[in-house]
Amino acid sequence: MSLLTSLIFFAYAPALALLWYFYHEDKLEPEPKKYVILTFLFGATVSVIMAIIIESLLVPSWITSIGALLPATFFYISLVAGIVEEPAKALAIKLPYKARQMDGIMDGVIYGVAAGLGFAATENLLYGLGYGMGTTIARALLTPLAHASWSAIIGVGYGLKSEGKIYDLTPYFALAILLHFLWDYFAFLSTVVSAYYIFVILILLINISLLRYFIILGKREDLEKYWWMGGRRWW
Repeated sequence: MSLLTSLIFFAYAPALALLWYFYHEDKLEPEPKKYVILTFLFGATVSVIMAIIIESLLVPSWITSIGALLPATFFYISLVAGIVEEPAKALAIKLPYKARQMDGIMDGVIYGVAAGLGFAATENLLYGLGYGMGTTIARALLTPLAHASWSAIIGVGYGLKSEGKIYDLTPYFALAILLHFLWDYFAFLSTVVSAYYIFVILILLINISLLRYFIILGKREDLEKYWWMGGRRWW
């Protein structure tokens, strides 16, 4: 197996495995595979390209060379990453939203996860091309789940909006950006002081808890719809 083939495998296999898992969590009203795959691919391509272009403009190379302002540099880069990457991934989520494939919380979770996993997979591939196989393998264990969680928050917002339950997505974007920023900031700091990695793990646990909470809410909502529609048909 060539180095490039190995990088592609370790970048995309974990993300696709997670996508398979979350897709099968939606048992009552599974989404069309076509749109789930398209959302994953859009997140893995268009969202990544847009993020790279915008971040290259907002984070010029000379910023990372300011050693004396290391904490401030980490803060700025992390903030830019959150502000740029979450809306970029949201473009992938809007694909099924505009196609009227979303009608609730669980749909938002599935499409949000798909967009985030696609983005994370390509990002891990690019990191591997730049820093080696070890980096891709290390990131493959954590970042897909993190990106999936942040995008799922925004996806839930779109799912609720599709039902007419909310009209403003700002809180959902804000929470996703905040968690993304904190993750990146403490991950950067941990490269200097390893104790900061505790906060990275803590944020990951928060992400997983939020994702699990949204799945529980989504399943409950789908079950209520199932019984409601069943009751109407009976009457």
